[in-house]
Amino acid sequence: MATFIDTLKRNFSAATTPVRLIYINVAMFVAVRLAAIVCMLFNVDIMPAICYLEFPSDLSLLLKQPWTIITYQFLHYDLMHILFNMLWLYWLGTMFYQIFGTRRLIGLYFLGGFGGALIYLAAYNLLPVFAGSMGFLLGASASILAIVTAMAVCRPDFKVGMLFLGSISLKWIAIITIFIDFISIGADNTGGHIAHIGGAAIGALFGIADRKGIDITAFFNNFIDTVVNLFRRGKSSGSGKFRFKKWRKSKQSSFGEQKNDNRMHNTTMTPANEAELDKILAKIKQSGYKSLSVEEKKRLFDVSNTRKQ
Repeated sequence: MATFIDTLKRNFSAATTPVRLIYINVAMFVAVRLAAIVCMLFNVDIMPAICYLEFPSDLSLLLKQPWTIITYQFLHYDLMHILFNMLWLYWLGTMFYQIFGTRRLIGLYFLGGFGGALIYLAAYNLLPVFAGSMGFLLGASASILAIVTAMAVCRPDFKVGMLFLGSISLKWIAIITIFIDFISIGADNTGGHIAHIGGAAIGALFGIADRKGIDITAFFNNFIDTVVNLFRRGKSSGSGKFRFKKWRKSKQSSFGEQKNDNRMHNTTMTPANEAELDKILAKIKQSGYKSLSVEEKKRLFDVSNTRKQ
């Protein structure tokens, strides 16, 4: 058992940020499901306990458990729910991570979840259809849809290979996904579909702001940095400044990736690597990722690693 845990720790430490987020979601899912099985065997209802992790629509209850605006983003109860969410997170999250890095991925994940929770809360407390009812929100869908939509706005014509469907542009993937959520309002899980649209709105805002050179995740990341520094230094107040971050856009490749992103551990790209990356990305744009040879895929991974945080 100790060896298994040590292996998990090593794998987690070596994993990319999207995979780490998947680890956390899966770990929480397994813990909840195991607890549910034990409670079922002893004829104990676990749902009241799970409600302490879900985001409530009732304002008075939310004030008593404010942490749920974070915990709900990692909480899943149904197998298919977490399976599809984690597949989306791996595919689109990895793409986002390779372009924008760790800090902005984590920032958008949480901001998308916050956006989904707030529109869910507003809907339950303002719309007549929810009058007299109460709901609980759980799942990473709003966070993940924020990432999907952000990628669609930032790289709308980038094609992704889909099983049975071939190569589809990111913009159509996002549009179809959001449309399905919209027309599903009024069926089962109405509040959940509304929350998904809230996450998508945050993703669209991220993409639009990015085009103007604004990082909407900077405020959140600076806030987290300040809180962490408070604990590390043992101070009662921090000196961190909360502000939106602007940067100057330098020359871009044909894929449109940012060259200057103020990331830690940034490795300088050589002109040869830049030229090779541009050539591979141009081929992807024209023929899709599947058209790359094994060697080209390896080179794309190796070269793009010099840009990651």
